[in-house]
Amino acid sequence: MANTPSDSVLSLVLAGGVGKRLNPLTVDRTKPSVPFGGKYRIIDFALSNLINSGIYSIYVLVQYKSQSLIEHIRTSWRGAGFLPSHFITAVPPQMRRHDVQEWYRGTADSIYQNINLIYDFKPKLVAIFAGDHIYRMNIKDMIDYHHRKRAKLTIAVIPIEAKQASEFGIVDVNDDFAVEAFREKPTLEGSDVLFASMGNYIFDTDFLIEMLEADAGAISSHDFGKDIIPSIINNNLGEVYAYDFSRNRIPALRKYEAPYYWRDVGTIPAYWQAHMDLLGKEPVINFDNHEWPIYGSNFNLGTTYIGNAQIENSRIGDGTKIRGAKIKNSIIGSGVEIKDGSVIEDSIVMDFTQIKRNVKLHKVIIDRFNIIPEGTVVDESHDIPGLFRDPSGIAVIRRGARKKEFLHY
Repeated sequence: MANTPSDSVLSLVLAGGVGKRLNPLTVDRTKPSVPFGGKYRIIDFALSNLINSGIYSIYVLVQYKSQSLIEHIRTSWRGAGFLPSHFITAVPPQMRRHDVQEWYRGTADSIYQNINLIYDFKPKLVAIFAGDHIYRMNIKDMIDYHHRKRAKLTIAVIPIEAKQASEFGIVDVNDDFAVEAFREKPTLEGSDVLFASMGNYIFDTDFLIEMLEADAGAISSHDFGKDIIPSIINNNLGEVYAYDFSRNRIPALRKYEAPYYWRDVGTIPAYWQAHMDLLGKEPVINFDNHEWPIYGSNFNLGTTYIGNAQIENSRIGDGTKIRGAKIKNSIIGSGVEIKDGSVIEDSIVMDFTQIKRNVKLHKVIIDRFNIIPEGTVVDESHDIPGLFRDPSGIAVIRRGARKKEFLHY
């Protein structure tokens, strides 16, 4: 980071969302804590991007059903650094402000209620990043861009088609990428390319504090996208620029990978498709990149065992044992046991699940700690008690009861 040393940037990662659209995977945990890719949690992508970009001062703001996320940060991110300014700390709602005695009312309010962290750290810049997306990003490039533009606020944006606009905050820019308008989830038609906010911001610290203090006393939803950013732009309060994520590059990107990849995995179909993006001889996104690693859970398990099994186009986690089964186009987590005669296709099986003999699964997501009885069939035309069937047709089996055997996981 040529212009700003890492100890002058404080990152606040927003990880308190309920994630209702991802039920039942979020029944017992917040969305950033949902497992992903057989080894990771969703929040690992935001944290890894920050660490790989040389930003080591990170507060993770948690709220709803936060215990799973707090434990994950404690066990998987405990070696964050040896200097006082190098840390990854989970921060539950403190309700420290004398005028605010309630849960976070919006994304901006979550920062305002923890404004003491900014005062104590005294950074030059504050990086506010969402903790619930799958992507790889060189944040140093965005910070350098922020300096070149002499911006007060820089918003990371990604190109989308107009028909997708109702899912995002839409950022209108001029030829110099100065932001001229911010529209929160408008309904549009057509295939015109627009820029959508990724929910990632770089603020000059003094400017952020000024905006938060002004918003705290206003009648609003206390949200960056709905209130603060439109107010800044409409009232010409400071220079706001958009950073085009499609121009961002990480080291050692393979030619066959998508040049930029970002997914909001907030629905069951989006979550399932992002897993399928990991498969194939030339996957859309490949996490086997030693120059830009995604740091995940380490269960200290043994190596994987495969005995007389047929496995095609699948990823298998550490410590998994597969005997006499057929697995195709699937992601299998760590510590899974799959017995003889079982057939698993187009599915996601999370950690420490036991699949007994002659089980048939097609397009199923199985959460952690489950036991799938012998002879179970789940596909487009077969359900089992307690199964959740998404409108897309994907079946989901919620987190099982075996977690008591693995309390430290």
